[in-house]
Amino acid sequence: MTKTAFLYPGQGSQAVGMGKSFVEHSQEAARMLEAASERLKTDMAHLLFEPNDLLEQTKYTQPAILLVSIMGYRLFAKEIPQAPAFALGHSLGEFSALSAVGAIDWLDAVELVHLRGSLMQKACEGIEAGMMVVLGVADEDVEAICHDARQDGKKVWPANYNAEGQIVIAGIKSDLQSLEEPLKAAKARRVMLLNMSVASHCPLLEPAVEPLVEALKGVLCDEFAAPVISNVTAKAYNTKTEALDLLGRQLVSPVLYKQSIRDNDDLVDRYIEFGHGGVLKGLNRRTTKKPTLVVSDYDSLCAVIETVAQER
Repeated sequence: MTKTAFLYPGQGSQAVGMGKSFVEHSQEAARMLEAASERLKTDMAHLLFEPNDLLEQTKYTQPAILLVSIMGYRLFAKEIPQAPAFALGHSLGEFSALSAVGAIDWLDAVELVHLRGSLMQKACEGIEAGMMVVLGVADEDVEAICHDARQDGKKVWPANYNAEGQIVIAGIKSDLQSLEEPLKAAKARRVMLLNMSVASHCPLLEPAVEPLVEALKGVLCDEFAAPVISNVTAKAYNTKTEALDLLGRQLVSPVLYKQSIRDNDDLVDRYIEFGHGGVLKGLNRRTTKKPTLVVSDYDSLCAVIETVAQER
C-alpha cells in the first residue's frame, strides 16, 4: 500500500467561497456547516461563501479554515478509510491534523481555534504587530539579522520556516520594516509585509499560552489514530501530555514546516493536502520530490478518491 501523509494548511489559505462545493454536494458537509454555526453563534455560510470583513479576522479565519479542511478530510475518509503514516499541519493546521486523527472532536476543534484566534488577537492589541515574508535569503542570514535587531531593542523573530528560500518573520511592524534594508543587502528577492494584525509564533503571544493550554485540557484525548508531527520539534507525538506541552509552545515558537517535511519524507510515498488553495503543495515542491495531491473542493475530492482507490 502507498504510504501517505495527510497535510492541513494554516492562515493565508482562506478565500471567499471555500468549502461551498462540499456543502452543495454533501449532506454531511451541510450538517457540519450548520453545527459549526450553532457552536460559534456565527453564520458560517455567510462567513465562507459571501464577501465579508470577518474572514480576515484571525478569530474567524481559523475556524473557517479548519472547518473546510475537516469537511474535505471526512468526505475523503468515508470513501477511503485509511490512517495516514502521519498527519502534519502548518500552524493552525496542526489542530486540523489533531482532529483528523481523532485527538480532538472536530466541533470542539472549531470552537478551540476560534478561542485561539481570539487569544492571539488580544495578545497583539495595541502593539501594531505584524508578519513579513522574506524570499531568497538563507535561514542563518535571516536569523542573524533578527538577532542583531533584537540586540538593538527591536522585537523581531523568525516565525515560519516554509521552504528553502522562504521564511516569515514576526514582530512589531515598524521593527519589521526596519529590516528591509539589511535583508535586501543580504540579496533578498522579495521582502513584503503580510496583511496580518497578529505576530504568530513569537514571544509576543506569550499571554495566550496559558489560557489556550487550559482550554486544550478539556478537549484533547489520548486516542491518536496516527502520529502528528509537531510544528515545534518536527518530530512525531501521539499523547495528550505531549500535545498540551507542544501546542502551548507552538504559539511562541517558529513553525518548522520545511524541517517537518524534510525529516519525515522517508516515511511516506506521497502527501494529500486537505484545504483550500493547495498552499502546502506549493511549499512541498521546494522540499520533496514526492507528489502532493490536493483535496480543495468537490471535484478535486473525487479525483483524489479515484486515484487512491485505483491503487487498493
